[in-house]
Amino acid sequence: MKKRIIFILLCIFIGLSVMSSFSGRTENNINGRITSTDRLLVFGATIFLFFYYIKLDKSPQYAHATINSEKKNDKDQNTNEFFTKPKVTFEDVAGLDEVKEELIEVIDFIKKSEKYKKMGAKIPKGILFYGPPGTGKTLLASAVAGETQSAFFSASGSEFVEKYVGVGAKRIRTLFEKAKKEAPSVIFIDEIDAIGAKRHLDSNNEKDQTLNQLLVELDGFNTDQTVVVIGATNRLDLLDEALLRPGRFDRHMYIGNPNIKAREEILKVHTKNKPLHEDISIETLAKKTHGMSGAHLSNIANEAAIIAVRENETIITPRHFDLAIERVIAGLQVKNPNVLLKEKQIVSYHEAGHALVGKILNTDMVQKVSIIPRGQALGYVLQMPQDDRYIMTKTELCNKIMVMLGGRAAEELIFNHLSTGAKDDLKKVTDIALSMVCEYGMSDLGYICQEPSMIKGLSRQITREMNRIIDRCYKNTMEALESHHSDLEKISSALMEKETLNYDELNELLGNDFNKQIPSEEELKAV
Repeated sequence: MKKRIIFILLCIFIGLSVMSSFSGRTENNINGRITSTDRLLVFGATIFLFFYYIKLDKSPQYAHATINSEKKNDKDQNTNEFFTKPKVTFEDVAGLDEVKEELIEVIDFIKKSEKYKKMGAKIPKGILFYGPPGTGKTLLASAVAGETQSAFFSASGSEFVEKYVGVGAKRIRTLFEKAKKEAPSVIFIDEIDAIGAKRHLDSNNEKDQTLNQLLVELDGFNTDQTVVVIGATNRLDLLDEALLRPGRFDRHMYIGNPNIKAREEILKVHTKNKPLHEDISIETLAKKTHGMSGAHLSNIANEAAIIAVRENETIITPRHFDLAIERVIAGLQVKNPNVLLKEKQIVSYHEAGHALVGKILNTDMVQKVSIIPRGQALGYVLQMPQDDRYIMTKTELCNKIMVMLGGRAAEELIFNHLSTGAKDDLKKVTDIALSMVCEYGMSDLGYICQEPSMIKGLSRQITREMNRIIDRCYKNTMEALESHHSDLEKISSALMEKETLNYDELNELLGNDFNKQIPSEEELKAV
């Protein structure tokens, strides 16, 4: 509507301008009513309306881009000038001893750069941290800056991903300019795969320009400027090869989940300011948290404290930690679940099947079995590995499959029908079987190690081998449960009565001299 009114006014004033010009050339000058001053005012108003109309006529996208560009320029100036001087040091980083030893060399170069320059040594321009989330990559980068008292510039890769071409590249440029001015400095780019992913023919123009600018900046600054770039990603396989070559990100450091010793150290850090009961053993907690990241351990310590406060306790007990571990692993307990008696019976046999097969095969210790709903699960079994494992045999992988199939097999044995309760188990079973065939070379398909999508023409054979492994494991699982039918009934009945059985209660129920009938290699060699 506004645009239409301006257009009408513009037409009127254009008409007046024409009339005034025409009248100026005639002798009567419309009886002298239109003076030269009037003509100037009419011309001025016409020009103003013309440019104002053009401004309104700009496309919404262009206008939006202009406004956003101005805002982003202001944001860039404010954001990129901001840096911190972290007080975090390696003393605050528990575990990761091997990675810290590697980083000490970089820290020493920043502190004593002249000594290295005399020897002709060059500081690594870039360091890449990769590994699962929550393992301390950001904390380590901050500690590097803290150890060297350097300016710490922290950014996320997603901050450089923009809709309009050139904005991300400009932000990269500005970030490096600021870091060079504040040298010695550390630039940390988290989730670097957001801008450093492999380029394709159909890739985004803006992302390509941003990545190209990052490559230029990594090549552009010399080693005298003592600027270290640290990138972090959960997916090393996604990164462009140009980013990974020497001279850019020279050193790649894997940061995985902590082992038992590191978990003890991390738990000590997160519990040092908390009132703990004398019965709490950090070593036992470290064993119960196998495979968890540092972020998980921090969360468990915090959840245990919250539970203690909620129960009006003054100290944190082992039970609080057990509840916290269950909450992190299985999710929040469902209050007043509306579960039918028939469904509860099915769940009790399902979880009893998992627990019993685990006891029969003597795999990971069955710590707890419960039919109390948590999260989306109607029941769960907590198993605790005896030790940190880095390799597994074919028999051990088959045993893991059998434990996961124990719930489905128990349902079929007792009720002679199948339910949807084994969905998550079957997904895990499928993943293990697929890895055995396509990654570990543990099938008749041969010693291959390749992504299934890359093995052209073998999809049917892969599926057949996976089914053969799973079918054989299911048969062994069913035979084991049939031979321990009475024990299955005992566990199910106890669960219906108590809802939860811990390690000691399960052992007492089955007898401490429970006969562990572990399948031999000969029994499983056909798998």
